Amino acid sequence: MALAPRLDLRQSQSLVMTPQLQQAIKLLTLSNLELETFISDEIEKNPLLDTGDISTESGESGDGDDGPSEAAAQGSDEILSSGPAESESTLDMQGDTDSFSNNSLSDSDGALDGQLGLNGSGSSSGSSASGDAPDFENMLVAEITLTDHLMDQAGAVLSGMDLFVAQHIIDQIDECGYLQADLLELAQRLNVGLADVERILGVVQTLDPVGVGARDLAECLALQARDADRYDPAMERLIENLDLLAKGALPQLKRMCGVDDEDLMDMISELRNYDPKPGCKIGGGAVQSVVPDVFIAERAGRWIIEVNSATLPKVLVNRTYYSELKDGAQDKQSKEWLNECLADANWLVKALDQRQRTIVKVATEIVKQQEEFFHKGVAHLRPLTLKNIAEKIEMHESTVSRVTSNKYLSCSRGTFELKYFFTSGIQSSTGGEAASAEAVKSHIKSLIDNEDPKKILSDDKLVTLLKTKGFDIARRTVAKYREALGMGSSVQRRRQKALEGKAA
Repeated sequence: MALAPRLDLRQSQSLVMTPQLQQAIKLLTLSNLELETFISDEIEKNPLLDTGDISTESGESGDGDDGPSEAAAQGSDEILSSGPAESESTLDMQGDTDSFSNNSLSDSDGALDGQLGLNGSGSSSGSSASGDAPDFENMLVAEITLTDHLMDQAGAVLSGMDLFVAQHIIDQIDECGYLQADLLELAQRLNVGLADVERILGVVQTLDPVGVGARDLAECLALQARDADRYDPAMERLIENLDLLAKGALPQLKRMCGVDDEDLMDMISELRNYDPKPGCKIGGGAVQSVVPDVFIAERAGRWIIEVNSATLPKVLVNRTYYSELKDGAQDKQSKEWLNECLADANWLVKALDQRQRTIVKVATEIVKQQEEFFHKGVAHLRPLTLKNIAEKIEMHESTVSRVTSNKYLSCSRGTFELKYFFTSGIQSSTGGEAASAEAVKSHIKSLIDNEDPKKILSDDKLVTLLKTKGFDIARRTVAKYREALGMGSSVQRRRQKALEGKAA
C-alpha cells in the first residue's frame, strides 16, 4: 500500500472561549460585592455603559427605570455556550414562567430585583422593586483597635525613649492581647538594654484590659490574679501547672499547692472567671460583614425568593450618547471601536440579567429541596448534591457550582452560604430516606448537650442512640462529627463535668 499526501475537508463543532463567554463565566462566580467592583471597572472602560435612569427611544434596547425589560428565556448554559451576540439582538421573555409585579420583600427597604415566588405546588411568579437602599456601611462608626487603645494609655504614663519602646512592644501584641515578639531580639533591634525592655513591658502589662501583653496563658492568668489580689503562692503553683489542671489531676495539684479540696475548688473557680483572651474585649480590627445575595421569606404559604440588587448599580446602555458619537465618527477605525463598545455593553447587560435569573432559579430549587430545613431547622436538612440541582433545572453541574460559590442566602433562620445546603448523606437504618450530615451533627450535639453528668455518653453509645433515631452510622463517623463540632471525647467531657461540679 503506497503512502501519499492528500487533503481532507472536515466540519466539526467546538466551544470557543470567546471574551464574552469568559466574562459570562466570571459573572456567575462573583458575589454581589465583587460584581459591584467589576461593573465599576467596566463602566470606566466603556463610555456607553452608565448607571441610573437613561431615556431611550421606543423600539431600542428596552432599558428603562427597571433595568432590562427583555429577559433571557434560554438557560445560562445556552448563553455560556453561545458565541458573541449581535449588537442589537434581544433575548426573548419566557412568559409562562416569569411575570412581574410590584410586590417585593423590600419595597420599604431598598431595591431588590428578580423576585420569584414559590408556592406549594412548585409554580413560580416574579416581581421587582426599585428604590435606593440605605447605606448602612457608611453609618458604621469606626471601632477603636487594641493598638490604639493601648497607645492612648501608654502616652499618658510614658514619654521619650520609653514611649518609643512601648510603641514597638504594643505593635507586636496580637488581637487576643498576647505579645508575639522575643524581648532580646526586640532590644537588639532598638539598641536598648534588655532590662529596659522588660521594665517597659511591665508597664504595658499594667494597662487595660488586664492581662494584655502576656507571652503565654500562664502569664496572662497571673497578671489577672495579681490585679484581683489573689496571686498567693498556692495560686502561683496552680497557674504554673495548668497542664495538670487540664488532665484533672486534682490530688496531685492539692499536694503541690498545699491546700484542701475546698480551697482548690475555690482557686479553680477563680481561674474560670479570668479572660484567656483579654485583647478580644477591645477588638483587633475591622468587622467583616456578610452581605446576602438572595433573600427568602414565606408569605401565605408561598416562598418569596429575591436577588439582592441593592448592592449593585443599575447598568444601562446609554443609546443617546451612542447616537451622538456615531454621528461624529468619521474614520473606519472609530466606527469599529464604537460598534465594539455597543456590542460589549449589550452583552454585559444581558449577561447580568441572565446571572440574576440563574441565581434565582438555583435558589428556588434549593428551597424546594430543603423546605423542611426552612420550616423546622437543621435537624431536617436533606442530603443534596450539585448534580441533583443541575438535573432539576436542566443546567450543567459546573454552572450550579459557579452560581453557589461565594454567595449567601438570608432567611428567617439566619444567613447561610449556598454551599451549606449541599451535604453528604447518611443512610437510614430503617431503609427510609437518607439524612444530611449536618442533621446528624445536630442530633449528636443535642445528645451530648443533654447527657447526664454521671452517665457520659461514649461514641459507641452515641451510635446506638442514633440508630434508634434511624441513622445508620459508624463509630468512626460519630467521632469525626463530634470532633468537627469541637466536643471532646467521653473521657474529656467526664473530667470537665467533674471539675464543673466541684467548682459549683
